[in-house]
Amino acid sequence: MKKIMYVTGNRLKIESAKHALEPLGFEVDDVKLEIPEIQADDVAEVAMYSAKLAADELQTPVMTSDLGLFIKSLNGFPGVYTKYVYGTIGIDGLLRLMTGIEDRAAYFKEVIAYCEPGGEPICFEAYTYGAIAQSKSPSQAENWDYVFIPNGAPTFLSDIPKDEKWNFWSVDGYIQLADYLKKKKVSYWYFF
Repeated sequence: MKKIMYVTGNRLKIESAKHALEPLGFEVDDVKLEIPEIQADDVAEVAMYSAKLAADELQTPVMTSDLGLFIKSLNGFPGVYTKYVYGTIGIDGLLRLMTGIEDRAAYFKEVIAYCEPGGEPICFEAYTYGAIAQSKSPSQAENWDYVFIPNGAPTFLSDIPKDEKWNFWSVDGYIQLADYLKKKKVSYWYFF
């Protein structure tokens, strides 16, 4: 089994990577590396910047990822500012902002960027579609799972049993990455 090191402190990113990549023959380990996150207009820009910086700093191939929540009726807000919005107005603030809005369609866009030292990043994207609920789930969940109901799911993402979440959350970006690395025949990788 090929080994992939995911350089991140985000437990949920590690779980996603393991779920997607281990069945494809990639063992996922993790390590944390402090990489500054730029403010940009697209999650791909953030992921690519981090990948290039990490690859050049570590002098090894790396992967980075960034995720944004895009709400149709808010013209894609919070988008690339998802983490900032969560840390400032939070879930309750977003729900207040959406008071009276009927179209609650939303999606998560996750961009995984791969980069080799001195090279340019390559991106892989995944989209998880759903809607923002009128109120948050009473369960104890993390981040936007409290208010996001994936398409086809019976309830909030937070309330779906852990082993069933993958039926509703896209890991397409990781699968595209695995296909790329198999074709490229890279033997060891780092993720961020």
